[in-house]
Amino acid sequence: MTELSTTPTLLGERDGIWALYKPSGMLIHPAGTGQPDLLTWIRSNHALPRDLTPVHRLDLGTSGLVIAATARRAEVAAWFEAGEVEKTYQALVHGRTQRKGVIRRPLKDARREKTLSAVTRWRSIERLKGCTLLSVRPATGRKHQVRRHLHGIGHPVVGDARYRRPCKPVPGTSRLWLHAWRITLPDELHFEAELPLELKAHLEVLRGLDSGAGSG
Repeated sequence: MTELSTTPTLLGERDGIWALYKPSGMLIHPAGTGQPDLLTWIRSNHALPRDLTPVHRLDLGTSGLVIAATARRAEVAAWFEAGEVEKTYQALVHGRTQRKGVIRRPLKDARREKTLSAVTRWRSIERLKGCTLLSVRPATGRKHQVRRHLHGIGHPVVGDARYRRPCKPVPGTSRLWLHAWRITLPDELHFEAELPLELKAHLEVLRGLDSGAGSG
């Protein structure tokens, strides 16, 4: 299995739908700033169709799965728009959360100039020193939804410079701790992107701190 870190990666293709890995710090589309982006990488990688296009977006700091397509792009985009795609993220958040929860809080959409309904479900995977690793499933697809919702319940994502609260620093990472981990499409297509190396390493650092605290 390919170890994921700072380089985009083709994870797989089934029935005309491609799964790609986007590293943290990479845009999806070019912005005219010279910053690296996934679409340019696709078009410079001769193993991929040049008309392959990402169907949805991830925030700049978020790593993980991006679905792309050619002939089926409109069909797959309609699935995303209709909320028929199940997306699961892993997020490390500040504080000790409950075992699971549902956030139902409308979010303001600046582009549409109105407030839209938004629902996010989450469950605890592991409690670590000063923070909790969560599995997060947004049932809707609002801008920055996961980050805004978790911030709103008092558990901002570690490394989030925009949606943050006064929290005790978590040692060992400088990036947004949010990863698009799993996507399931309506026709039972299922793709996963394991945590990249830097996030795996950070979890081991935190587990070591927990172990050290309990050994005295």
